[in-house]
Amino acid sequence: MFKTAVFNTKNEHDVLVVGIFEGDAFSSDVETLNQSLQQQISKLKKTKKIAKQGKCTSIYTLNQIQSDVVYVIGLGKKNEATTESIRVALASASQQLTKEKMSKVAFLVESFANESVDQQDVAVLIGEGLALGTYTVVDYKEKNNEVDVSIEEVVLYGSGEQLDEAATVGYTYGQGTNLARKLVNTPGNLMTPTDLAEEAVEVAKKHGFEYEVLEREEMEKLGMGALLAVAAGSDQPPKMIVLKYTGNPESEEVIGLVGKGLTFDSGGISIKPRENMHEMKMDMGGAAAVLGAMDILGSIKPNVNVLAVIPSSENLLNGSALKPGDVITSLSGKTIEVRNTDAEGRLILADGITYAKQLGATKLIDVATLTGAVIIALGDCTTGAITNNEEFMEDVLEASVETGEWIWRLPNYEPYKKMLKTSDVADLNNAPGRAAGSITAGLFVGEFAGDTPWVHLDIAGTAWQSKATDLGPLGGTGAMARTLAQVVINKEE
Repeated sequence: MFKTAVFNTKNEHDVLVVGIFEGDAFSSDVETLNQSLQQQISKLKKTKKIAKQGKCTSIYTLNQIQSDVVYVIGLGKKNEATTESIRVALASASQQLTKEKMSKVAFLVESFANESVDQQDVAVLIGEGLALGTYTVVDYKEKNNEVDVSIEEVVLYGSGEQLDEAATVGYTYGQGTNLARKLVNTPGNLMTPTDLAEEAVEVAKKHGFEYEVLEREEMEKLGMGALLAVAAGSDQPPKMIVLKYTGNPESEEVIGLVGKGLTFDSGGISIKPRENMHEMKMDMGGAAAVLGAMDILGSIKPNVNVLAVIPSSENLLNGSALKPGDVITSLSGKTIEVRNTDAEGRLILADGITYAKQLGATKLIDVATLTGAVIIALGDCTTGAITNNEEFMEDVLEASVETGEWIWRLPNYEPYKKMLKTSDVADLNNAPGRAAGSITAGLFVGEFAGDTPWVHLDIAGTAWQSKATDLGPLGGTGAMARTLAQVVINKEE
C-alpha cells in the first residue's frame, strides 16, 4: 500500500497532499510544486485563503501536473506544530480523501516536518491518520454500507529512509484502534459476551496466538464468584477470554492486559437512568482496547510476552440478579459486600486480575470504562490512572505521550484504601460512596493486583465521543489501544 519515492510532478495520482506552515518559506519540493501550479499556493497563502489549521484547501490542477487535485493543509506556525496537531491535520485530510473517493494518493512528507517532528515521525502519522480518518461506523439502515472506493496506493515523497515501513507501522496502530472502535460501536444485541469471545478468537487465529475461553461451568469450578455474580442477572452466558502472545520464550516476564468486557450495562438492580442508556453498549471499551492492542502487537511481533484477559458479561436484572447487600466470594478468596450493583466493572475485573496473575502475569494493566466520576474529574479527553508502582506508571505515561493519548495520574493514599474496608460483613465494600469515586474504584481493583506492579486506566470519559472530530466519527474512540501496544513495544530488549 505504501511506497517511498522522489518527488516528481509528472507522477500520476488522484491527489497530492501538502502541508503549509504559517509565515514559513517553502521547501524546495513545495516551491517546485508551486511553480508548476503557476504560483497558486503562494498566492493563496499571501491572501490568507489557505484553510485554517488542520483543514484542507483543494487546488484543482487543470492538468498542470499529473495529480488531479492538490490538498493544501494548514499546519499553523512551524515552531508550534506538534505530533498531535499534525496527526489531527492528517486525519482531517484522510476524511476528505474518503469523502471524495480518492484511491491513489501521494504525500509530500517533508512539508509536514519541523524540528520536533521529523520525516520518519510524519510517515508514521500519515499511516495512522489514514486509518483513523477513514474509519466509518457501520449502520443498519436499508442501504449498502460498503465504500465504493478505498485507498489503494499511497506514495510518500521524502528524503527519509524506509518511510513506507514507518507509514505501515502507523497504519497498523490506526487499524488496531479501529478494531476497538468497531467492537464498541456494535449494538449490544450483536455484541454479547459470546460475540466478544468470537471476535477475540478471530484476532488470536489471525496472529497465531494461544487462546482459551472459559465457560460458566469452568468458572464455577475455579471459583470466579465475582464475575458469575454480575452475570447472574442475564440470560447470556459469561465468558472469561484469554489470549497469549509469546514473543520472548526465554523470558519469565509477562505483561498482563486486563480489559473490562461488560457488553451492556443497565446498572442491574441499581438501575441507571433511562437517558443515554443506549450508549452503555460501550461498557466493553476496555476489552475492545485490549483486543485492538493485541491486533497491533500481532502485526508488529515485539519480543515481549503478553497475556490478554477479558472477563465478559452483561449487567441486567432478573429474579437471579445480584442485589445490594449481597456478599460474594471472588476468585482470590476475598469477600465483597455489594452496596451498588452498578459498580459491577470492578467486580468482574477482580476475577480478571486474579486470573491473569494465576496465568503468570508479572505486570498488570487493567483498562475499563469504570466510573462516571472520572468524567466529572477529567472530562472526555483524559484517561484517569492509578497505580501501585511508580516505575511502571512512568512506562505507561511515556507510551501515552508517544501515542498522543492523555493520561492523568490519580492519588493512591492510604485514607482512600481504608474507604474500601468499611463493610461490616465482608473484606471489601464495592461502593464506599461518591467521594473520590474514581480513586476508590481503581484501588478496589488494585486490591486484587496485590504486590504485582499494576496500572489502572479508567476510560469512561475517553472511550466514547458524543460528536464527530477530525480523528473519527461519533461513538467509540478506541482509546488506549495504541498506548497499551506502545507500552509493550517499549519493553523490547
